Amino acid sequence: MRDLTQLPKAHLHLHFTGSMRVSTLAELAQRHGIRLPAALLDADPLKVPADERGWFRFQRLYDAARACVRGEADMRRIIAEAVADDAAEGSGRLELQVDPTSYAPFVGGITPALEIVLDEARAASAREGVDVGVVVAASRMRHELEARTLARLAARHAGDGPGDVVGFGLSNDERRGDTAAFAPAFAIARRAGLAAVPHGGELLGPGHVHDVVEHLRPDRLGHGVRTAEDPALLARLAEAGTALEVCPASNVSLGVYAHAGQVPLRALVDAGALVALGADDPLLFRSRLVEQYRTARDEHGFDDAALADLARASIRASRARDDVRHRLLAGVDDWIARPA
Repeated sequence: MRDLTQLPKAHLHLHFTGSMRVSTLAELAQRHGIRLPAALLDADPLKVPADERGWFRFQRLYDAARACVRGEADMRRIIAEAVADDAAEGSGRLELQVDPTSYAPFVGGITPALEIVLDEARAASAREGVDVGVVVAASRMRHELEARTLARLAARHAGDGPGDVVGFGLSNDERRGDTAAFAPAFAIARRAGLAAVPHGGELLGPGHVHDVVEHLRPDRLGHGVRTAEDPALLARLAEAGTALEVCPASNVSLGVYAHAGQVPLRALVDAGALVALGADDPLLFRSRLVEQYRTARDEHGFDDAALADLARASIRASRARDDVRHRLLAGVDDWIARPA
């Protein structure tokens, strides 16, 4: 078996706060005098039921971690470490998702908050050799007018170079908010050439995915695993080239599936879907990107050739420039050509 850390890949589903190292969280909490729940500092991955009570516990822990990020230096550290960690795992492209409203109070507003993220993403790209784009994400828990504000801000920084905004997302509890109400925000982002990358199809099933597809017209779907329950919908997404950002560790931690072997990864790939593996929130799920590839190998029987295809799919689904894609795809070819 070939070394998965040497497999070039793109990481398309990683949240800013959720990318934090546990050691960094502990240091920030101590510096700012914040007492953290023990579950954020132990070695065990989060495990909650897939209901509102489970989501509340997940969100409470996530908010506690986010409260430790209190200024520019903290933000820059998180990005620098996230990119370094991805580089160590063979990522050549990272699209990091952030909602700048969460950090705006500490740096003077959402515009400087985003500009800090973009500036450090550019610097980290140069240091680590990882091409880093940014996805600006609105929250379903907030008003749709705020989403439009974020979409306009994202549009002002749209581009395809390191540290540019490449996409616009919609995250948080799928059971909250009216999907159709966020359509104007996605229209703003789309006019600016940004990829539409909303979450959907993890906590809720195919019916919600239909709504997301109809109203938000996604280029990629965050998670999307529940589309396996509707073969016609899955075939439609595969034909349209709508990529699925599948995060097996998240699915298990949030109680969608009892164990990693139940995640319908094989069914999605066999249906022709473009699947990009992601780590989502390693801080809580204790599982980074390479571990998702190990899950594909160990739990779903993907051999090295199939793992190389997953890496290729992630690269093709990214918003990287053509020269970056070609370089990474050539690297995948080199990896599979080596002796096992």
